Amino acid sequence: MDTDLEAMSREQLAAEVVKLRAGIRAHRDSTKHQLCWHHPALWGLLPEKTDPVPVVPGWPQFLRGCVQYRQSLDEQAPDAPRTDEPYRK
Repeated sequence: MDTDLEAMSREQLAAEVVKLRAGIRAHRDSTKHQLCWHHPALWGLLPEKTDPVPVVPGWPQFLRGCVQYRQSLDEQAPDAPRTDEPYRK
C-alpha cells in the first residue's frame, strides 16, 4: 500500500499532499445532509487546528437523508457486500 509514493518526485508528492488536504478539508467543511459522521480526529490531521460546528438537520430530515444515502448505495454499488451486523459504538 502507498508504494506509488516511492516513485513520485518531490513535486508530485507535494501535489498529492495538497490534493489530500483539500479532500480532508472538504469533508471537514461538510454540513447538513452531507454529514455521515462527525470526524474531529480526521480534521486533526491537518496542520491548522479548528473544530467547526456543523449545521445539523432535525431528526426527520436527517433520517430521510440517511435513507436516501442508503438507496444511492444500492444504485451506485449494487454488488457491494452486505452485512447484518448491528452498529456498535
